[in-house]
Parts: sequence; structure tokens; C-alpha cells
Amino acid sequence: MKIKSLSVFIMLLFFTGFSFAQDLGSETVEVVKPYTPTVSDANKIRETPKISDSVNLEKRPVQYSIFSVPVASTFTPAKGRATTVERQRPPKLYDNYITLGFGSYTSALAEFYSNIEVNRTDNFGVFLTHNSAQGGIDGVYLDDSYYDSELNLNYSSRNRNLRWNTDFGVEHRLFNWYGVAPSITNEERDEIDPQHNYYSVYAGGEINWNKSFFDNAEVKYRYFGDDFDSAEHRFSIKPTLEIPIAGEFFRTNVIFDYLNASFSSYNPGGEDTAYSFMNVGLASSLLVLRDDLTLNLGAAIYYSLDTENSDGGVYVYPQVTASYRAAGDYFIAYAGLEGELRQNSYYELTKENPFLAPAIGVAPTDQQYKAYVGAKGKLSSSIGYNTRLKYMAEDFKPLFVSNPLDVSQPANKPPYTYGNSFNVIYDLVNTISAFGELDFDVNRKLNLRINGEYFLYDTDEQDEAWNLPNFKANLLADYQITEKWFAGANIFVVGERKDYGTFTLGEGFPTEMEEVTLDPYVDLNANLGYRFNDRLSIFAKGNNLLGENYERWKDYPVLGLQLMAGATYKFDFGR
Repeated sequence: MKIKSLSVFIMLLFFTGFSFAQDLGSETVEVVKPYTPTVSDANKIRETPKISDSVNLEKRPVQYSIFSVPVASTFTPAKGRATTVERQRPPKLYDNYITLGFGSYTSALAEFYSNIEVNRTDNFGVFLTHNSAQGGIDGVYLDDSYYDSELNLNYSSRNRNLRWNTDFGVEHRLFNWYGVAPSITNEERDEIDPQHNYYSVYAGGEINWNKSFFDNAEVKYRYFGDDFDSAEHRFSIKPTLEIPIAGEFFRTNVIFDYLNASFSSYNPGGEDTAYSFMNVGLASSLLVLRDDLTLNLGAAIYYSLDTENSDGGVYVYPQVTASYRAAGDYFIAYAGLEGELRQNSYYELTKENPFLAPAIGVAPTDQQYKAYVGAKGKLSSSIGYNTRLKYMAEDFKPLFVSNPLDVSQPANKPPYTYGNSFNVIYDLVNTISAFGELDFDVNRKLNLRINGEYFLYDTDEQDEAWNLPNFKANLLADYQITEKWFAGANIFVVGERKDYGTFTLGEGFPTEMEEVTLDPYVDLNANLGYRFNDRLSIFAKGNNLLGENYERWKDYPVLGLQLMAGATYKFDFGR
């Protein structure tokens, strides 16, 4: 009954609402109360929602078990072996050795070296060398023997921040003026005593600092004389300062070089000759390193005083070098523009040409500039190369030229006045040279090097650049044949040189000079040795194997084929 009454009520409500919706007419709706809106409270949603789940699941631990069953096998793995690397045993170093050798032309070679350990930081060393031959050159009438000996004593100390060493030595050299002019008669040859002796005594030292702007300092004194009352004194000192500036190195060399000499005149009543020079210089450079670029920017200034003539002057030189690795070690380009004031001395000139006459003139060489450009590197892992093109201008460059035959005094003349000695003259010489070198490291046992240089000279006052060759070439080879056997060879090739020759038209005519050309020569040398153990080895060597009596200097042929054999023994005292 209740359900039926409810349905009747809903139907009446529906139809009543529908009739009102169809006919609203123009009735006015009056609002008896204004609308007042309100804002309900809002709840912020949490970033991490709260889980209100009543069911919590708990992880259960999982356990694993392996069922292992042994398997029978007949395979046995072989033990591995590490590959061994061949290591060459370092040679045993001994503190002392002695070498003795004897050969043709009654030649002798002797060397002795000893190093004595004073304490953990100090050492004392002795070095003695001797080389001589009694001569016997074909076609030479006068004595042509020579003798060269030197004794050197040195003391060194090496500490944590300081290293220094001192040395003292004496030298004695004997030569003969055997290259007399062809016009000399047999009677005159019998009166000539061509022997000539050189003596030298020197002392010096060097000191190096590891943690100081004073990098090192060198000092040296040398006395040099002969048996014709010549005497030369030379004293030099060269401290070096090195200061880091903004990551670069600034280097300065201070140079002081003093030279004084006097010669006795062989003419009765003649005046003695002398020369004296004092050179003071300052050379500074800045080393710049930038990846593959190395740049050295520097300059040098010198003041040279000729104290004998009270004349002095200032010289300024560039000292700039650069190198760039364009392709790693395979191509390195380099260039430079350098100059210096080089002090010549009687001692150094006689080392180059021992047949000089006393009373020569000595002056410093003004190397105005030396400009060069080149490239070096590797053609492969075993072939290296070096090429260079150079232009050099040198004022007061020393040139050796033959002395004429002295006919002013027919008797009691010095032995160097028979056209058999050399003088030194100076001239402005410009030199263009091209140099090339190849270095072959064929393997660990064989090394081969070959180089050559071609020269073009231009002189100012002289007709030729006397006794300077137009080319030079060298070939050097070292070969370790086996662990016991070793060998080596070298070939020297020297081109033509120009000099003056003395000739006479006949008895009673004056002596004349004419230009002569010295032929090029090839000098082949080789050596062979056998090493019994670390201490004892024997050697055999041959010099001038082609046997040519070529002229190194005019009228001075050299010894022919020379053979020598000897032994070297190394040892330690008390062992």
C-alpha cells in the first residue's frame, strides 16, 4: 500500500512541474534576501600520500641451494709461462784503465786513467795520454817525428745543492819544420835543425748551483810557450745567471777574456813583438717554450780593448734561434741568426796548424752574423737526417799562408825561414755552405753516419781564402760484430785548397811566390778489437789505409800506411 501511494505522488509532482514550466507568464520574481557567498576550508594535498591500507605485505627471504655432483675428468691444464725479455747485462764500470799500443813508423800510443773516491761526495782523477811516431815519410830529408803528451789532474765534489770541480794540466808537443822549399840545397838542409817544442800549463775550475739564480761559473788560466822564447798568457771567467720570469727562463752570461803574449825577434837588433787584448761581454737570452715551438731570443754586446795600441771598440750581435716540430720527430725545422766576438790565441792556432812560425799576429775574429736555416728529423725509425744552409760573415778571420823563403841572411837563420813555416793573415771572409747528413741505426749493433758540406768563399783583400777547403765529407761506422768482437771505420774526404808556393828563377835571382793548388785527399781508417772479458781487450787499427802521402799543408806530406796493435786493461785498486 505504501508503495502505491508513493508512485501516485511522484506522478502528480511531475505533471504539475511540467504545467508550470510551460506557462510562466510575466510573473515577477522578488528577491527578499541578498546573496552572500562564502569560501569553504580546503585541505592541501600531500606530496607523499599517506597509505591507509590495512594490508601490509612482508617480503619473505629466498634461500638458494646448489646440488653439486663431482664429474670425473682426465684433462690436466698446463702451467703458463711468462715471456722473457732479453736484457743486456750492463757493463762493469772500473775506476781505472790503461791502454798501450805500438805500430809502424815506431809509433806509440799510451793512455792511463784513474779515479780515486776520496769520500762519498769527492773524487780525484788522473789522466795521462801520449801519442808519438819517429817518422820516415818518403821523400822527406829532415826529421819528421812528432810527440804529443798531456797530464791532467782533477778534483770534483758533488753535494745536494752544489757541484764543483777543479783541474790542473801540463802539455808538451814536439813537431819538426820538415817541409822545406824544393830549392834548398843539400848543404843548407844539413844545417837545419827543424825541431820545435810547445809547452802549456793550465788550471781552472767550474761551480754549479742547483737552487740559486747563479747557474754556474767557469774560470781558466793557460800559459803557452815554445823554445823560441814565445810566451802567451790567457785568463777567462764566465759566470752565468738564470732567472725564471713568468714561466720562461732568462739567461745571462758575463764574459771576461784577457790575452797577452810576446815574441822574440830572430833578427839581430830587431824589436820584440807583442799583443794584448781584453774582451768584456754580456750575452742575454730569453727561452720561450710553446708546445712544439722553441724560441731563444737574445743579444750580446762586447767591448774589446787592444791594450798594446790603446784602441777599443763596441760590438753588438744578435743571438736568436728557433725550432719547430712540424711533424713530431720526423720533421723539425730550425733557423738562427747569431754572432760573437771570438778570441783567437797562439795556442789554438798551433793546435790547428802546428807548423806556424813564432811571432805571428793574433787578433780576435768579429763574427758579424751567422744566418742559417735547416731541417732535421727521421725518414724512418732507423734513418735520421739533418740539412742546413748557412751564410756567415767574419771579419779578421785567420787564414794560414806559407812563409816565403828568406834569402836575406844566408847563414845562421832560424829553422823556420826556409819556406817551411806558415804565417797567419786576417781578412773579411763571407762563407756560403750547404750541409747534409744521414744517420743509419741499422740495428742495435751497427751504426752508420755520413755527412758532407760544400763551401763558397768571398774575400775582401786576399785573392783566395787560403788553405780553406771547398768541401768536406765524412763517413763513420761502428759495428758490434758479436759479444766479443767489435769494429769501426771512418773515411775523411777533403777538397782542394789554395796556398802560395816559393820558387826561384835561378842562382842570384830573388825568390818569387806563386799560387798553388793542393789536391783533394781521402783518408781511410779502420779498427778491429776483441774483448776477452770485462777487463781485458785487444785492438788493431790502421790509419791512411790507402797509403797516399797526401799534403795536408803545402810541402808537408803525411805518413803513409800506418798499422798499430795494442791492448786495454781495466781494473780497480785493491780488487
